[in-house]
Amino acid sequence: MATIEQKITNKIRIVTAASLFDGHDASINIMRRILQSQGAEVIHLGHNRSVQEIVDAAIQEDVQSVAITSYQGGHIEFFKYMYDLLEQRGAGHIKIFGGGGGTILPDELDELHNHGIARLYSPEDGREMGLVGMIRDLLHQSDFATKTESSGDELTQIQAGDVNAIAQTLTLIENYPEKAEKIIADLATLAAKKHVPVLGITGTGGAGKSSLTDELVRRYVTDFEDKTIAIISVDPSKRKTGGALLGDRIRMNAIYNPRVYMRSFATRQAHMALSKTVVPSINLLKVAGFDLIIVETAGIGQSDSEITELADVSVYVMTPEYGAATQLEKIDMIDFADLVALNKFDKRGALDALRDVQKQYQRGHGKFDQKPSEMPVYGTIASQFNDPGTNSFYRAIIDKLVERCNLDWQSGYEISAQMSEKIHIIPPDRVRYLAEIAETSDRYKQFVDKQVGLARQAFQLRGTIDLLKSQQKNTAELEQLFDDTWRSIDKDCQDILDNWDAKKQQYSDEFFK
Repeated sequence: MATIEQKITNKIRIVTAASLFDGHDASINIMRRILQSQGAEVIHLGHNRSVQEIVDAAIQEDVQSVAITSYQGGHIEFFKYMYDLLEQRGAGHIKIFGGGGGTILPDELDELHNHGIARLYSPEDGREMGLVGMIRDLLHQSDFATKTESSGDELTQIQAGDVNAIAQTLTLIENYPEKAEKIIADLATLAAKKHVPVLGITGTGGAGKSSLTDELVRRYVTDFEDKTIAIISVDPSKRKTGGALLGDRIRMNAIYNPRVYMRSFATRQAHMALSKTVVPSINLLKVAGFDLIIVETAGIGQSDSEITELADVSVYVMTPEYGAATQLEKIDMIDFADLVALNKFDKRGALDALRDVQKQYQRGHGKFDQKPSEMPVYGTIASQFNDPGTNSFYRAIIDKLVERCNLDWQSGYEISAQMSEKIHIIPPDRVRYLAEIAETSDRYKQFVDKQVGLARQAFQLRGTIDLLKSQQKNTAELEQLFDDTWRSIDKDCQDILDNWDAKKQQYSDEFFK
C-alpha cells in the first residue's frame, strides 16, 4: 500500500464492522487498515454485527463515525434503523458511512442519503475517487471533536449512570486533560470513598487475553445477576502513523448487556502497555457505580508489570509456547501476578508447561512450603464453551477479590476438579480424513488406469496371436508374453473380463436374470 498523506486535526475514533448476516469482511478489513494508516483509532467489531451491537459500541466508545459494509441485501432497513437508533439514544452526531458494491442501487443510495446517512460509497465512487480518496473523504467528514469543554454537570450525570456522559467525559479526559483537571481531581476524591475492586489482566500479545476476559465477563453476569461490570481495554498505537487497531471487541460476545460497559483506549505512546488515561478512567467508572472494573492491558514483554500498580488483583495470561523453561525466569509478571492463566491449554506440551510455570511461580513467590500443584496457575481454553479450567480460574479470581478487597460477594458458580481438555469436532488422529479420502480416490484411479492399460495390452496380444495363428506362424513368444501380462492383471479384474460376455448377454436379454 502506498504512503497516504492525510492531515487530521482531531483524534478520530471510528467503529468498523460488516453488517448482520454478512460474512464478507474483506472490504471492511481493507478500509480499516487504510484508516489506521491515516492515524485513526479503529474499534473493529468484525463481521455479522447487528445494529444494536454497533450502536452500543459507538456510544460507549464515543466515536465520531461508524463505517459499515453491507452486502446482504437488507441495507435500506439496516442503515435507516442504525441512524434512527443513534438519534433515539442521543448520539445523532455520530456519522454513518458505508458501502455495499453493486448490491446498493443508485436510487437506494439517494434514499439513504436523504434519510441522514453521511455517505454510502458506490462502485462509481470507487472508480472516481479510489480507495484512498474514499477514506480521505470519510476522515474529512469525521474530523471533529465530540467534547472539548466541561459543561459543569458531568459528575451528576456520571453518578446517575448516563452512558453518553460517561463516554464523552472519558474522551475529554483523554484528549483535553488540561481542560478536565477539575473533573479529574473531583473524580479522584469521590473514587477514594468507593470500595470497587479492580482486576488487572495482562499478558503477551496473542495469548488470548480478550477471549479470556469475555469468558470471565460471561460467568460474572451469570453468577451475579444484580451486579455491573466495566472493562477498560488498552491496545498499542502505531509509532509511525499514530493510528491504532482497538480490536478487543472482536472477541467480546458477553459485553452486549445493560450491566456491562466497555471502553477501548490506544496507548498513544511507545513502549507502554497502558494509557495515561487509565487511572482517571478507573476513578470515573468507580464514581459511576460499577461493581467491578477490569483493566486489560496491551500485549507486554518479559519485563513489564505496571498493571500491578493499578489493580487489586493481577492476572497474567500466557500460553504453553514460551520456549525453554529458562524463559520463565525472565517474565517479571509471574513474580507479581496473583493468578496465572495458561491459556490455549489444548496446545501440545501444555501439561509440561503447566508444571514448569507452577514451579516458577513457587520460586518467584517463595512458597516452598506448598506443592507446585497448589500454585494458582490454571490451564484454560478460552475458546471452548464452559471450559472447566476457565470455570476454576473464574472462581479463583472471585475468591481472591473477596479476600483481598473484603467483599461480601457469594459466588454460586460451580466448579469441578476436571482439567481443561479440548473437545474435538474432529479427533486429532483424523484431522487428515479429507486428505485420506482424496488420496484413496487417487490411488484407486491410478489402479484403474494401470489395469486398463494391462487389459488393453493383453487383448492386443490376443488379437495378434489369433492373426498369426490364422497364417500358420509361430506364436510361442507372444503367447508367453500374453500369459505374463494376463497374470499381471488383478484377480477381480480378470473375473470381470472373463465374465464380460455373460454379463453383456444378461443385460441384452429381454428379462434380466
